Amino acid sequence: MRKSLQKIVLAIAVTGTLHIAYAADPKPEEEIRYRQSAFNVIGRNFNALGAIAKGERPYDQAFAVKTAALLELLAPLPFGSFGPGTDKGALNKADPKIWTEQAKYKEAAEKFQVEIAKLSAAAKDLNSLKAQVGEIGKTCKGCHDDFRLKEARQ
Repeated sequence: MRKSLQKIVLAIAVTGTLHIAYAADPKPEEEIRYRQSAFNVIGRNFNALGAIAKGERPYDQAFAVKTAALLELLAPLPFGSFGPGTDKGALNKADPKIWTEQAKYKEAAEKFQVEIAKLSAAAKDLNSLKAQVGEIGKTCKGCHDDFRLKEARQ
């Protein structure tokens, strides 16, 4: 488990470094694809923990802790890609309110990251994991309700 976690951390560090280095002048469509990719990876991993919390997948402490650690590393990645001009340029579901209500959006993003930061500790126990998955789910739903469109737009 330790080697795989080290590989994940290295991959994320390299990806983050590449994104920072590349971010000198990214095109809006590249930023949109980057944040969509990051949210996709976050969602896929969170859904695995959600399945455990719902009893749809057996609880495996090692898997839960590893997945929680990965989510903690991934959580900040998409939020740097909502800069000026990234509201258009590729098909996406980002609500324009992200750019007009930036303080509210930043607060929602920070709330998500605060709850994700509690996940590794919670993953060590099934009942704690269930509770924390629920708290994180609330932050996801709140942000989706306020800042995600139902239909994609260009």
